[in-house]
Amino acid sequence: MSTSSPEAVKKLLDNMQTDLRSLSMECKKKFPPVKEAAESGIVKIKTIAARNADILAALKENSSEVVQPFLMGCGTKEPKITQLCLAAIQRLMSHEVVSEAAAGNIINMLWQLMENGLEELKLLQTVLVLLTTNTVVHDEVLSKAIVLCFRLHFTKDNITNNTAAATVRQVVTVVFERMVAEDERFKGIVEQPPPVQGNTNRRSVSTLRPSAKDAYMLFQDLCQLVNADAPYWLVGMTEMTRTFGLELLESVLNDFPGVFLEHQEFSFLLKERVCPLVIKLFSPNIKFRQGSSSAASPAPVEKPYFPICMRLLRVVSVLIKHFYTLLVTECEIFLSLLVKFLDGEKPQWLRAVAVESSLVLCVIVQHILISFCQSYDMKQHSTKVFRDIVNALGSFIQSLFIVPNAGNTAAISAPAGGPGTGGVSGNLTTQAAFEYRGTWIPLMTVSVQGSAKATYLEMLDKVEPPSIPEGYAMSVAFSALLDLVRGITSMIERELSLEEGAAAEFRETHPDQEWQPQPGMNGAHLVWEEMVSACWCGLLAALSLLLDASTDETATENILKAELTMASLCGRLSLVTPRDAFITAICKASLPPHYALTVLSSNAHLCVLSTAYSIQGQSVQIISPSSESHQQVVAVGQPLTAQPQGTVVLTAKNIQCMRTLLNLAHCNGAVLGTSWQLVLATLQHLVWILGLKPGLGGALKPGRAVEGPSTVLTTAVMTDLPVISNILSRLFESSQYLDDVSLHHLINALCSLSLEAMEMAYGNNKEPSLFAVAKLLETGLVNMDRIEILWRPLTGHLLEVCQHPNSRMREWGAEALTALIKAGLAYKHDPPLAQNQRLQLLLLNPLKELSNVLHADIRQKQLESVLQILQSQGDSLGPGWPLVLGVIGAIRNDQGESLIRTAFQCLQLVVTDFLPTMPCTCLQIVVDVAGSFGLQNQELNISLTSIGLLWNISDYFFQRGEAITQELIREEEALQKQAQEKGETLNRPFHPAPPFDCLWLCLYAKLGELCVDPRPAVRKSAGQTLFSTIAAHGTLLQQPTWHIVVWKVLFHLLDCVRTSSTTADKEKIESGGGNILIHHSRDTAEKQWAETWVLTLAGVARIFNTRRYLLQQLGDFFEAWEVLLNHIQSAALSKNNEVSLAALKSFQEILQIVTPVKDSDKAGDALAAMGVPPVLIDPFSASGPGRPLVRSDSLVERLTRYNGAELQAPPPGEDSALEDSALWWSAWNTWYRTGTESTRPPSGPTEKLSFIPSQPFLTALIQIFPALYQHIKANFSMEDLKKLGVILHGAVSVPISSDASPFILPSYTEAVLTSLQEAVLTALDVLQKAICVGPENLQVMYPAIFEQLLLFVEFSCKPPQYGRMETKHVANAKYNQIQLFAPAEWVALNYVPFAERSLEVVVDLYHKTACHKAVINEKVLQNIIKTLRMPLGLKYACPSESTWKLAVSSLLKVLSIGLPVARQHASSGKFETMWPELANAFEDFLFTKSTPPDNLSIQEFQKNEAIDVEVVQLISTEILPFANFIPKDFVGKIMAMLNKGSIHSQSPSFTEAEIDVRMREEFSKVCFETLLQFSFSNKVSTPQEGYISRMALSVLLKRSQDVLRRYVEDERLSGRCPLPRQQVTEIIFVLKAISTLMDSLKKTQPENVDGNTWAQVIALYPTLVECITCTSSEVSSALKEALGPFKDFMQPPVSRVQNGES
Repeated sequence: MSTSSPEAVKKLLDNMQTDLRSLSMECKKKFPPVKEAAESGIVKIKTIAARNADILAALKENSSEVVQPFLMGCGTKEPKITQLCLAAIQRLMSHEVVSEAAAGNIINMLWQLMENGLEELKLLQTVLVLLTTNTVVHDEVLSKAIVLCFRLHFTKDNITNNTAAATVRQVVTVVFERMVAEDERFKGIVEQPPPVQGNTNRRSVSTLRPSAKDAYMLFQDLCQLVNADAPYWLVGMTEMTRTFGLELLESVLNDFPGVFLEHQEFSFLLKERVCPLVIKLFSPNIKFRQGSSSAASPAPVEKPYFPICMRLLRVVSVLIKHFYTLLVTECEIFLSLLVKFLDGEKPQWLRAVAVESSLVLCVIVQHILISFCQSYDMKQHSTKVFRDIVNALGSFIQSLFIVPNAGNTAAISAPAGGPGTGGVSGNLTTQAAFEYRGTWIPLMTVSVQGSAKATYLEMLDKVEPPSIPEGYAMSVAFSALLDLVRGITSMIERELSLEEGAAAEFRETHPDQEWQPQPGMNGAHLVWEEMVSACWCGLLAALSLLLDASTDETATENILKAELTMASLCGRLSLVTPRDAFITAICKASLPPHYALTVLSSNAHLCVLSTAYSIQGQSVQIISPSSESHQQVVAVGQPLTAQPQGTVVLTAKNIQCMRTLLNLAHCNGAVLGTSWQLVLATLQHLVWILGLKPGLGGALKPGRAVEGPSTVLTTAVMTDLPVISNILSRLFESSQYLDDVSLHHLINALCSLSLEAMEMAYGNNKEPSLFAVAKLLETGLVNMDRIEILWRPLTGHLLEVCQHPNSRMREWGAEALTALIKAGLAYKHDPPLAQNQRLQLLLLNPLKELSNVLHADIRQKQLESVLQILQSQGDSLGPGWPLVLGVIGAIRNDQGESLIRTAFQCLQLVVTDFLPTMPCTCLQIVVDVAGSFGLQNQELNISLTSIGLLWNISDYFFQRGEAITQELIREEEALQKQAQEKGETLNRPFHPAPPFDCLWLCLYAKLGELCVDPRPAVRKSAGQTLFSTIAAHGTLLQQPTWHIVVWKVLFHLLDCVRTSSTTADKEKIESGGGNILIHHSRDTAEKQWAETWVLTLAGVARIFNTRRYLLQQLGDFFEAWEVLLNHIQSAALSKNNEVSLAALKSFQEILQIVTPVKDSDKAGDALAAMGVPPVLIDPFSASGPGRPLVRSDSLVERLTRYNGAELQAPPPGEDSALEDSALWWSAWNTWYRTGTESTRPPSGPTEKLSFIPSQPFLTALIQIFPALYQHIKANFSMEDLKKLGVILHGAVSVPISSDASPFILPSYTEAVLTSLQEAVLTALDVLQKAICVGPENLQVMYPAIFEQLLLFVEFSCKPPQYGRMETKHVANAKYNQIQLFAPAEWVALNYVPFAERSLEVVVDLYHKTACHKAVINEKVLQNIIKTLRMPLGLKYACPSESTWKLAVSSLLKVLSIGLPVARQHASSGKFETMWPELANAFEDFLFTKSTPPDNLSIQEFQKNEAIDVEVVQLISTEILPFANFIPKDFVGKIMAMLNKGSIHSQSPSFTEAEIDVRMREEFSKVCFETLLQFSFSNKVSTPQEGYISRMALSVLLKRSQDVLRRYVEDERLSGRCPLPRQQVTEIIFVLKAISTLMDSLKKTQPENVDGNTWAQVIALYPTLVECITCTSSEVSSALKEALGPFKDFMQPPVSRVQNGES
């Protein structure tokens, strides 16, 4: 119900009357004047009510009077009355019936009440009602009312104070509201403001309207009061607080900004009064430093006072918010102050409040930020306010973490199960917080996005600074930071999007024109750039620190989002440094703490951070000070570093950051530019730590941890991994939408990442990071449609990767490269590859480049892909063939087997499937490639198979000869033409031959190279194939080409083989491949080469055999024959038994071909003609390591198949006989040279002994002679015989090695000849027989043959020396199994059987030829005796006992034939010299210097003695009777010998038992007898002989006497001791000789005995008698025998004695 309605008015009148009545009642007693006034008041009211229609207006007019009674009532100071009065007055006011005058009175009355301290609350109520219900109170009255309220605010009563404060606030508001209303009223009227005089008077308010004036005065006085100056208008103020004044100022500024902005008087106040005031009041805060002791400074520093400071900040906030445009400079100061308050040295509460102010700024006044930036940061000399604010916020956040008392350390503040336990206890939800270096700061919800609610700025009632809960300041600052970012980015991005939209639209509508941005845009861009430049450092510092410290997922998410948006914004504005810095921050956060990643630390721009903030520069402890302890660890992995380090830990936060990073790259790829490097480097490391390994096509899949159990992933992250790897793949798939420039950025980044990974992987074989390579592959695959633009950088880099020493790294490089090539070839290009040769070659080129890589695994990959390309695109390669074949053929020996195997599969595929589809010019390449596979030495089977391929290729040539020939000729003509145009000569191998023949020659040349391959199996196979192809397809060659084949292929091959064989290594090859044993005949390279030489020589010999007619027509057959013989000779002389033996076989083979095959016997000889070598002589195939070379049947069949035509031989030419003779003598010369060389003993010292020919070889060599001799005997001369002799002697002298001896030597006891010795004797036999039947002139050769044989005989005792070589006798050569591999000792053969056989032959031959003139003339008999003298002399020392026995018997035989002849020719003097020889022979034999062996049995000894006796008998029967025909000296010598024999011939080493036997008594006896017989016989022809025998006797007797005497003497002295054995033996012999002498004397005619002799004999008797005392029984028995015969002298007949004396 409104106050002016009739009912209200009526009620008002009633109430007033009631009030007045009550008043009069109350004052009836005490205050009569009041009572009266009241009563008159009632009358007055009634009167007014009755008279006026508009009662209220009338009341207002008379209000002074109406109010009067109540005022008087108040004057009574009686509480009850006063209350009643005030209530009434209020009622009047509320009905707006108080006039200005009345109002003044009321105020005065209220003032009095106030001064008396009565009814204070009512007073306030009344003032309020008065001022709010109407606008009658102005100027001084108004000021008095306001002062009154102020005064009441400072009473002792709390309630009053507070009410008064509220009232003041309301009153101040009312004053300004009036002014606003007044302005509204005058809005339309434009006033002419009076000219403003130079504004000297501060109170110059003449221009203002009334309410405005009041407001002005009020505001001005408020400023005065706050500044502690006297007010101008509010007269009567007694006291005032600054806090209250500031609150009032703030509310006015905040609620009525329009007033200040529209009225320049007010603006003036703002500038001139408020700002200086604020700045002045701030001063204690600015100067104050927490913790600096006041004692140090002379004047005490005023401490900052929380209530004032907080209110000042509120004022500042309001000023900045509303009046920024007015107060640009002042705001700059305020903002700088704000920045200073955030300083770490300010009190905690001050910083909290300051931070709240900033939050208010950041949240609510985003638009101002741009103005800040324009007004300050972009001006040249201005403070960079915007930057400072952001930086200050950043510093503030950082300082919270390092000021020691900022938050309590985590240990103190952690509630149970709270952050201290790291959030591990899952049942408690952990509080969101930041934690850094042990400082734990909880995070509170301080503001909802976009609105600010300050806590401390609202604490107007607090006098002391409140204690600030932990984390409050941080939370506020955090919030402010996020809002700041949100504000800046959303604003700028909105504008940018609009601009980009406009540009896109313009391009669509005007495709041909350049888009020009609107004129204002550039300026805007500059502002944006400046804003970002100003704030990014601070933001980044703060955000990265917070990110590090954040323990709450949401907070982390917000921080990351802020960094992400900033990065993206910088990218869009092309601000590279900040963009990279933000990206780096996200990257760093994704990685474990202190993760050493060079990309992130080395970038120059990051130093900005460390210079701006000390916190970044603080030294970091080894244990990460960061928050990892309170993060959930989700993965443990290996860091990607060059040196192996410990593990690193990824937390959930790292993964969160990683996802942000992926998000960034995915959505903003186009603006990343060079930052791709950072992003990818980080992703690479994360992928590595998480253990994602690249899979097919480059996508990353969770891999097994390769390096042991280092990667540990929790289930949480395991579920994330597929998602992450998916996002990663999508990231690179999206590269197809990037423009070319961005794509190149991406590829460059990947390449340089990859280079780093390569650097890191050098020098260790750790698992490398394959991220970059895998992603290059992925990028290449999705951009296949524009592959040409990125092919070179992409493949160029991958090729470098392929050369990396780390195997995993290069494996992936190759994987990527080959996958790209295959994809490229398979992709449906437009135009297709078939029409785009350039692209095809471009795609194939890297494949070829891979061949230069040395690593086998890469080549493996390359070749596998070639195989796949062949299988899929083989038919369409066309011009790519040389390239592909080049790749297949680029094998080298340092690559492993598997590689070569793969390459070979490719080649096999080519040979089996693609030969017909490739250009014929490539066939030669195919041959070369197949050849190079043969030559590789890694995989033997492949070499062998490739030789098979060459055979297949040759078959292909053979079958498609026509077609190939034509195509090649066409090609040749084209080339010829080109060459002529260029003026060059055509240069191809084997040029003069036609192109098709050249193809064959290339094939032969390749096979020829393979024939000298280092591996024996390859050589063997190649050799067989070469000779087979020549045999099989040779018909296709034109005749001149054969010339090349013989000289350039075959002889060249022989030369090479010979060279290689002679220089081959003699070192033993240890068994190959572990379990494969190498036969000892192949266990050195030399032996293996030997086999090749054998094969080659045989092959060539066979071709000479089968193609004889063809070759003879070439014209230089004789030269070729000589060359071949030369090869055979050098092979035969090679230091290898197998080769030399085989050479002789080949020799035999070509010797057999001398008679050409005639039609008639063609069939029989077909095999021989086709090269199956017949074996000439059996022995050497059985003995020795060489094996006959018979070819396999299939080969024979092949040859028959191809060779049908070949065997039809033309008839032999006329001159063939003559030519044959030349060929034979050429062969004899070869044989002679071979024989001479091979049997010539080494000349140097034995250590250098290189080679001794083998027995089978020598046998074969000698066996060739008889056959050869048949053809050359017609001209065989003595000279030739001598040559032969030398060879035979040499051959026999050759020793054999002890390890071969068991196979060749008979056991020592068997008298068997070796085959060689038999061959030698056979050769001599052949000769001897030829001489026998030959003409007379051949007879002169007999002595030569004897001489040869006698030489052999000597071998029995004196084995031939082979040079200066030491040979062991076979019996003591060490030979046993264990020593098989010890160095061979050389064993002289057991020459005894051979010598003995030779001796038999000599005796035989002598038997036949004794009377031949040549034999007599050449003194053959003397030579025989001379030769025999050696074994006879050696006797027991002979190597074999049989030798000397045979020698004796032979001597006896020869003498029985020869002595008659000698006597017959005595006169001729041809035998003069023989006799002394004979005498010596006897002497040597009978008195040998050798002693019989100890183990000789008695029987044996007796047999040997019998032989000696036989010789003596021969002397007595054959020689002594014919003494007249025999030279005298000779007879004399014989006598001397017999004498010697008769004296004593025992050996001193017998046992007692044998003594009597061993003394050769029988022999002595016979000698003595023969001697005596000759002495006492009357046939003594000369006194001299008799004298000899007599002398001998007397010496014997004298000696006997001496021996006996000495014996007796010694026996006596020795006493019981027996005498030495020697002496006993001697005495026994003497006694026996005496008895023999007695016997002889008995038998002889007495007249034949010399008197002296008798005397001596008799003189012995007494001595003999003395011996009787001896103790030895043996001596006694001998003594008996000696004494017995003396009985015959006991009664000497007188007549005899007389005769004797006469």
